[in-house]
Amino acid sequence: MSSTIKFKLSFMMFLEFFIWGGWFVTLGTFLSKNLHATDFEMANVFSTQSLGAIIAPFIVGMIADRYFNAERILGVLHLVGAVLMYQMYGAADMSTFYPYVLAYMILYMPTLALASSVSFRQLTNPEKQFSGIRIWGTIGWIVAGLAISYIFRWDAAASEGALKNTFLMSGVASLVLGVFSFALPKTPPVKLDENEKPSFASIIGLDAIKLLKDKNFLIFFISSVLICIPLAFYYSNANLFLSEIGLENPTGKMTIGQASEVLFLLALPVFFTKFGFKKTILVGMLAWVIRYLLFAYGNAGELSFMLLIGIALHGICYDFFFVSGQIYTDSKAGVKYKSAAQGLITLATYGVGQLIGFWVASYVGDKYKELKATDMAAFWNHTWVVPAIIAAVVFFIFLALFKDEKIDSTNAAH
Repeated sequence: MSSTIKFKLSFMMFLEFFIWGGWFVTLGTFLSKNLHATDFEMANVFSTQSLGAIIAPFIVGMIADRYFNAERILGVLHLVGAVLMYQMYGAADMSTFYPYVLAYMILYMPTLALASSVSFRQLTNPEKQFSGIRIWGTIGWIVAGLAISYIFRWDAAASEGALKNTFLMSGVASLVLGVFSFALPKTPPVKLDENEKPSFASIIGLDAIKLLKDKNFLIFFISSVLICIPLAFYYSNANLFLSEIGLENPTGKMTIGQASEVLFLLALPVFFTKFGFKKTILVGMLAWVIRYLLFAYGNAGELSFMLLIGIALHGICYDFFFVSGQIYTDSKAGVKYKSAAQGLITLATYGVGQLIGFWVASYVGDKYKELKATDMAAFWNHTWVVPAIIAAVVFFIFLALFKDEKIDSTNAAH
């Protein structure tokens, strides 16, 4: 792979995740402080990510994979996304904001698969080369968070209302990536024989549904959906929580989570090989329980270290469950259903699981909202104990029902 192509792919990944990290992390705080959204209105907005994840396979599988160059669709989606970001920047209330964020997420979520598709088609040895490209996405997310907290200070208490500028920043980045995408290596659709055209069911992962006949895979599948409920609490509440209890530069500090993600991603193959799949995924589940208990009982003063440890656990929470889960799914699917199986898991977790999670989070927030006005610390304590309990229940279900089995981890890169 030439250095020019490597640079282009790395820059594409940097911008792809800079855009997402540039507004999504602070979204809960923006909705609460700028648009004065209710808990159910916030759930509606966060659910757009899940709706986008559910619709994404149709856009990528039925259009991008069959009719148009992936890099051109990537460019068009980000150019339209830049316009929608500008509209979100100017929105003054929820009724104006929601249609734009819904349209944006339906267009953005497919770009995650498109960016990976463009990369994989250019790599001569994806297993070894892709991580070096993908890591620039994590760096982009980190840079966006650091810029918000330490350069622009938009999430500072004194900058009331300034968080709307995150949409302008992400919109500019989306515009740049939209234009830059047309300079990416050409990635035309793969031509298939007439009898090889993918079915509608295979595109959205339904071909892999027969894997659920395997009791172990069924337990894993159900656990994957359930663990996304506490995950949704983190996405919708973490930044708002850190901001409301007075932790300085919350968005910048949350980038510790992405840094730990990189470190634990490197440690995962060693842990996976030594301890096996079941123990690895149980550690990931247990990390969710510990993280939320740290959030529940920490504070922005003398116990702020508890909050920082909770943020730093993101690497274990995410990598040890979701990445090891992808490896497990890949090993169970077999050659014929590899893509379909990953599609099914993605649809179940980012789609159905988080959709349920965002609504559960909003229900909990609404249930304790009266407490928030009188005792902020007690409100957040109650809010974080709930996902800790849910994660603990999932942990014990998986521990009791999943039978340990040997997993082939040679396909870990995918």
